[in-house]
Amino acid sequence: MQNFSGVGVTPGRIVGTIRQMPPAVTEPPAGQKLASSVTAEEAAESIRSASKAVQAELKARAGAAKGDAKAVLEATAQMAADPMLIKDAVKRVNSGSSPERAVWDAGSAAAEMLRGLGGYMAERATDVLDVRSRIVAELRGVPAPGIPASDAPFILVAEDLAPADTATLDPSIVQALITSGGGPQSHTAIISRALGLPAIVAAAGVEALADGTRIYLDGGAGTVTVNPGDEQTAAAEAWASTASMLSVFDGNGSTADGHLIPLLANVGGAKDAVKAAEAGAQGVGLLRTEFCFLGRDTEPSVEEQVKAYRGVFDAFPGCKVVVRTLDAGADKPLPFLTDATEPNPALGVRGFRTDMVTPGVLERQLKAIATAAEGSEADVWVMAPMISTAEEAAGFAALCSLEGLKTPGVMVEVPSAALVSEAILRRVEFASLGTNDLTQYVMAADRQLGPLASLNDPWQPAVLQLIRLTVAGSEAEGSQKPVGVCGEAAADPALAVVLVGLGVTSLSMTARSLAAVGTVLNTVTLQQAKELADLALAAPSAVEARDRVRSKLGILEELGL
Repeated sequence: MQNFSGVGVTPGRIVGTIRQMPPAVTEPPAGQKLASSVTAEEAAESIRSASKAVQAELKARAGAAKGDAKAVLEATAQMAADPMLIKDAVKRVNSGSSPERAVWDAGSAAAEMLRGLGGYMAERATDVLDVRSRIVAELRGVPAPGIPASDAPFILVAEDLAPADTATLDPSIVQALITSGGGPQSHTAIISRALGLPAIVAAAGVEALADGTRIYLDGGAGTVTVNPGDEQTAAAEAWASTASMLSVFDGNGSTADGHLIPLLANVGGAKDAVKAAEAGAQGVGLLRTEFCFLGRDTEPSVEEQVKAYRGVFDAFPGCKVVVRTLDAGADKPLPFLTDATEPNPALGVRGFRTDMVTPGVLERQLKAIATAAEGSEADVWVMAPMISTAEEAAGFAALCSLEGLKTPGVMVEVPSAALVSEAILRRVEFASLGTNDLTQYVMAADRQLGPLASLNDPWQPAVLQLIRLTVAGSEAEGSQKPVGVCGEAAADPALAVVLVGLGVTSLSMTARSLAAVGTVLNTVTLQQAKELADLALAAPSAVEARDRVRSKLGILEELGL
């Protein structure tokens, strides 16, 4: 049997046949010129019309999507009408290129520029190339690239998926997902978790498999087996039974000896919040307020924001709802707030830092949050992203105080915040570890790049050490201030045990992961969790840390996690 190994991002054991993503839109012939029967102005107008059509189609799909998928589609729709891209394409038409060739070359130039910037902006290169293909397909009058159409369920295999593709996966048809690129904290991985699709990323070579190949996928182990036998078929059948057991969370996160660990949900809007509440989430550990801002050319009004936030708060009366203020910049540029020409946006003006260059937006957002909280029974906490110093933490706390918000906190995603957590937590009431960004900043490894997947892993001992330091900083004055985790690490049942052992006080994740995490936590005592955390901390590598812990948690194999 032929085997492939990658990084498992969503557990599940599936036997099925694969379908490869269709070939990309072909490149127009090099040097293709404008037809003599078409004027430059007509060609330019066709490009503008095609870009508007693509934008409209993506916006329509965004309207039917929810949560993370909606935000991704809205951001991609905004890129489809990027004036810089269209202006460059029109310029090339005026120089004699055909519309298709002009768009192709303009997209290539924009993507190359983004790759050169590195970090988050390098990730946007994939989005630009996706938009380029969609505009060229529109100009040709052919279907845009996307998920294969099928009436029968299949396992989707691709080199990588554009955000617009990932956001529209239909779990009733797509049984599982495998990519040869990407990383464990890429947007593809995050949305796969949100959809509950068993998924593996960074599985080199799978793109060479032929359509119709029968495979066995183990999303927990990160392995793919071609032409599976009876043993793999039996494992998949057992998983099908187990999966139904792991679909219900009883709303009580705790260890076997009764140590309470609230299991919260990461949400992107009111619809997400309602579903999370129905899934048993004990509150919201991360409300991504970007859903109010993305896809807009202007800042939403305070009134618009109040209405949006109130919908989330009302879904959790009497429960904690942690609101993250706008995390704009890097991979989430906003025309009215961020500078797209920054040489390294991942290290630039993003998150809380935008208030330094565009004051007022944060103040108005805090006013909207406070107003929405006044009419709600939710216990509203507010945290700022990209806090690096104690001075920044104090500044954010002061802004919250002015609006009557009594529970200010910070995201710990910059390594400096973990290192000086004691000083920071003197100024605020809580911290929440954003393990996605913390990992890529600690390891200097872009979370979207498949070749760096082994580095960009929250099991890295260096990342675990910083989590331990953050907790230690919260305990310095004798009474621990809450330190939660709202990054994707919390959704890994084995890593969740380690996080509890490190002293984390709550875990927030996609609602689909609540039952699995809750089930595994309930099989270990707090002391056992601490011992497993020590085991992981002492490991020389992420792989060794994961293997050591998983070998002590037999429940994972039993449940197919």
